[in-house]
Amino acid sequence: MHHPESAEPRTLGDHVWHDHAACRSTPAKPVDSTIFFPEPEEMDRIRAAKTLCARCPVRRTCLDAALEAGDRDGIRGGMTEEEREPLHSKLHRRLDYARVNAVLAGRDIHLTDAERRAVTRAAYQAGVPAERLAWLLKITEEHAEKLYRHVRREFRNRAVEQQNADTSWSAPAPGRDELGTAA
Repeated sequence: MHHPESAEPRTLGDHVWHDHAACRSTPAKPVDSTIFFPEPEEMDRIRAAKTLCARCPVRRTCLDAALEAGDRDGIRGGMTEEEREPLHSKLHRRLDYARVNAVLAGRDIHLTDAERRAVTRAAYQAGVPAERLAWLLKITEEHAEKLYRHVRREFRNRAVEQQNADTSWSAPAPGRDELGTAA
């Protein structure tokens, strides 16, 4: 079974992708896993690990798993600890609509804060009951209702801002008499 990078996001607790990793050691293809934990000055080991990662069919999944788990050690997803560091700090802002849609379809996917907000907005707009949103996000129904109140307020404020913007810039179109005549 091929596990392409473009596949849907993995569910929570899904480690099947490990079976497709280029770094998976088998009797027919032994891999020295220590190359993924080099010292900073061990450039040969770093290059060897990154070369193996470069041809890995699940490199993106490996990187996502490392970021989502807060794994800061070793080379994961083709990146060193130092290369992943900026991604760790930005992870909460990731907004991948494939992940959002997977959750809306009932899959148990690790979501960032931005993705959770997107699920809530989409569910609200689709008329999904708070009970279902609670199940999708693994939260209480009371919390889901609170999220819906927040989204309602957000949509109301956006509509008011849009209405104010529309009226503040709309001057009546000049009539024929107000255009003047060419001299």
